[in-house]
Amino acid sequence: MRSVLVCVWLFLLGVPVLGGAASYEVDPEDTGEQALLALREDGAITAETLSALLVLRRSGVDPAHASRAALYALPGLTYARVDGGLTPEERKRLAPFLTSAPERVTGDARLLTAFAASDPVLPPLALQVRVAGPEGWRVGLLTSLTRRRLGAVHRDVNRRALVAEAPGVSVAVPKFHGQWSGERASVLVGSYRLGFGQRLTLDTTGLPTPDGFLPDDAVRAPGGVERWCFLGEGACSPEERDADVTPDFQWDEGFRGVVGTVRSSSGVSVTGFGSYQSRSLLSHALCEGSACKAPAVWLMGTPSGRVVSRKLPGVFHEWAGGGHAAMAWGSRAQVGVTAWGARPVWSVEGAVLDFRSTAGYPAGGAFGAVGMDGAWGLGPVDLFVEAARSFDASGGGLGVLQRTVVAGTSKELELSLRAYGRGFANPYTGATSGPDELEGSRARNEVGARVRYVHRLEGVLRLRGEVDAWTLPSDGAEVGSAGTVNLRASARVDWRAHALFQPSLWAEYRDKDVGTAGDCFDGPCSGSLLRLTARVKAELHDAVSVAAQYAHARVDDPVNRGVREDAHAVVETQVRPCDAVRLRGRAVWRDEDLSTRNRLEQSFRASLDASWTADAVTTRGRYAWVVDLKDARGARTPPDAPRHLFALEVETRF
Repeated sequence: MRSVLVCVWLFLLGVPVLGGAASYEVDPEDTGEQALLALREDGAITAETLSALLVLRRSGVDPAHASRAALYALPGLTYARVDGGLTPEERKRLAPFLTSAPERVTGDARLLTAFAASDPVLPPLALQVRVAGPEGWRVGLLTSLTRRRLGAVHRDVNRRALVAEAPGVSVAVPKFHGQWSGERASVLVGSYRLGFGQRLTLDTTGLPTPDGFLPDDAVRAPGGVERWCFLGEGACSPEERDADVTPDFQWDEGFRGVVGTVRSSSGVSVTGFGSYQSRSLLSHALCEGSACKAPAVWLMGTPSGRVVSRKLPGVFHEWAGGGHAAMAWGSRAQVGVTAWGARPVWSVEGAVLDFRSTAGYPAGGAFGAVGMDGAWGLGPVDLFVEAARSFDASGGGLGVLQRTVVAGTSKELELSLRAYGRGFANPYTGATSGPDELEGSRARNEVGARVRYVHRLEGVLRLRGEVDAWTLPSDGAEVGSAGTVNLRASARVDWRAHALFQPSLWAEYRDKDVGTAGDCFDGPCSGSLLRLTARVKAELHDAVSVAAQYAHARVDDPVNRGVREDAHAVVETQVRPCDAVRLRGRAVWRDEDLSTRNRLEQSFRASLDASWTADAVTTRGRYAWVVDLKDARGARTPPDAPRHLFALEVETRF
């Protein structure tokens, strides 16, 4: 199997001058948050793309001061178009992702809530506030009303076990920031994301080409409901086990502290950061005792209430710090050095805890990484490279990533090569990798190559293709997996020449352990997936559009030890009766196994989104009706009752 990948590498090394890179699977026509979530639900974009676009929407890019890397992160741009400057048409298209220095004090506030008709308690709330001034300062705050968040965790001496306080209604302030930006320096105090180079040594932004730090006040709204009871068998009544409730709003626990950058006129820039963050973990990610078993966690006041699949808040505090220094010669040539380190401090007194292999953090104490990156460009060609070394109690490992990009104004090709050692355990890398994990890390024990190509004819056609192949140089989670070759490929074409007929067609293929037949896809064995999706959109009027989409997939099935067929259909309508009102309706049918009605997911979901803007206030509402189509006869779990889900958002700008 290794010889197959060597041949692929040799072939790709011979063709890096054919074109350039595409960062995202689609150029979203509607950049609203719900529209981006719908693209993810339909399989049109990956979770990584969704995260990057939401970060861009929230943080914004200032074209007057942004670097080449920051502008390239915007959807629909090649390096050649970035170097030529944004046109008025591009500025209009990208307006939701752009920002500028205000001439007066401005800001916005968003109040969000979500609830189901069956909720037995008050709904969760989240409030985001941002204010910016003309002198380069910005402040932001995220606060949330929680009802399902566990309380503090401590060790009970009598029970010799971990005990968590019961959830209760409380107000959390997980994120806040104050930022000042000047011509040669900028500093932020509070919550932030940061990343550099090719994302190998350090990146928490999620952006394809990070370049420094961003304020962080992101929050995720609940997308459905969860079971009311989160305790083990026998601790809840039958009524409590059957009851549903809307989860709390969720957020990522990024860095929190101080970060700043200083830039000189000669092209030298230095960034330094320090962070102290309380972090949460699932109980099965914890290790206790010499046998490294996951500790049982009990709910305070319940003799048989064992907590199942819940995050334990603040079980450890992380001290982290580091920096990045770079020397640039123009916008296309630079070298940089990044180094950081972190030390976990466990907060549960009386308990000797550590990370299990699935936690995503190296066990045994402090960890970190150091790396060097470089970039060089001439004409249509740009070369990028980064090498990093991780450090932890087990010794650490090496990682290398190289990208070659050849770009024109309407087309771009990217070739990227990567090699990550088995010991490269870096929890804060955002580097390109396959979806498989080793001890909670994706960019580890992997040698691979990826080619991506995009070709655009403005307003007429967009073509995109990608092939990604990788192998495991050493055994992964399973003995004997060394040399396993994996493959992912996708292609998409969008035709936009006629308003009444705008077809799209895309295909996706994945193969785990190429050349070996298997009976599963996601588990530690062989298997493949092939999915074809067709979509047609018609713009009936400037204010009315309709679209229909159907996807069909063939998946290796571990239960039936054969191949199952899945289907997914969507019908969507958008109406804008006036400038202040916008309506969006969607109907989604999903069937994960067409041959049976009682095993996997069979569901129907109809939703209506409405927004109304009056002066500086925008109100958005969402209603969803979810029906479980599973047949109760022969099903392991009975089908859920129909659910009525609601979401409300009020945003004001000043």
